[in-house]
Amino acid sequence: MSSHEKEYAAALEAMRQSGSLRVLPEADTSGMVDLSTNDYLGLNHTPGLTDEFLGRYVPTTGSMSAASSRLLTGNHGEYPLLERSLSDLYGGRSVLVFGSGHHANLGILPALMGKGDLILADKLVHASIIDGMRLSDAAAMRFRHNDMRHLRSLLETHRGEARRCVIVTESVFSMDGDLAPLEAIVELKRDFDCLLYVDEAHGVGVFGSRGEGLMGQLGMVDEADVLVGTCGKALASVGAYAVVSPTIREYLVNRCRPLIFSTALPPLNVAWTRFVIEKMQDMEDRRQNLRRLWTQLGEALGVVAESQIIPFVCGSNESASVASGKLVEAGFYVLPIRHPTVPVGTARLRFSLRADMTVGQLSPIAGIVMQNRKE
Repeated sequence: MSSHEKEYAAALEAMRQSGSLRVLPEADTSGMVDLSTNDYLGLNHTPGLTDEFLGRYVPTTGSMSAASSRLLTGNHGEYPLLERSLSDLYGGRSVLVFGSGHHANLGILPALMGKGDLILADKLVHASIIDGMRLSDAAAMRFRHNDMRHLRSLLETHRGEARRCVIVTESVFSMDGDLAPLEAIVELKRDFDCLLYVDEAHGVGVFGSRGEGLMGQLGMVDEADVLVGTCGKALASVGAYAVVSPTIREYLVNRCRPLIFSTALPPLNVAWTRFVIEKMQDMEDRRQNLRRLWTQLGEALGVVAESQIIPFVCGSNESASVASGKLVEAGFYVLPIRHPTVPVGTARLRFSLRADMTVGQLSPIAGIVMQNRKE
């Protein structure tokens, strides 16, 4: 083993000792209640949905791969169809489809913001947004989570120094499942002449009368200069999209490096996403059941549940792992979320609910968790 590998091995051993070593699980959840999925509408478990799609699918190309970026030969005929469908969902705004949510968050901020600009992001935004901030030449600061006084203070102090300023937040936060105070953020955006970037990764499909997300539910889609939605969670597909103005769309096509230098999504995947988008808009009954589930499980666990993501903080990495093990033994697939994914001392169980679950399925969870806490 080289000296370099010895250093990596020592770092891995330190992770192992602290209980933070990550491994790739063999995610066979057959026969279990899967509470670690992002399949919020339960589309992966909907009988006949795939068959219906394949029965209707008419390929726009004979290839199973795009084989190049969208700027070369990869912009196949399924792309404009999907972007048109998404545009209809968001009131006619322009849409640009990406290979993944990570690609979108990694590339949009560096494309739009440069030297002399300012990025103000919520402390708990996703790692991909943080990486995008780091790649940008703009100054970047993070305000305390959902703290509008702190955000206002930063704007009052620094906005005048910046050419452009963008406020960045998620709508539904991935670790705590809580909601951003979007009305207050929009007010600050207006007061200080800022751009607004909203990541709706966990809001799409779940919120809004047609599943368009929390900004849509609040009637504020037009207030977001960039609204990012992902297709790999509630939509049971792959990829992502940005809802923007025509000018910003054209600018991103020319300046967003992950879009320019990545192979485009395969036609089959893009067509499936369009199919699911159309179906999802008529699934209000599933959204209502999901709301009932998170309300009742939250009450049983003694936590305030604002969304389909319900955290139960255990404390140490070890205690979260033990609690997870007890639930897995009982047939509930719940993985621990540990430091460094979350801050030290806040390791947790994260329950991700699906709309096709029932109250009866979830009823034993609170008793198992509380018993483990006593032990």
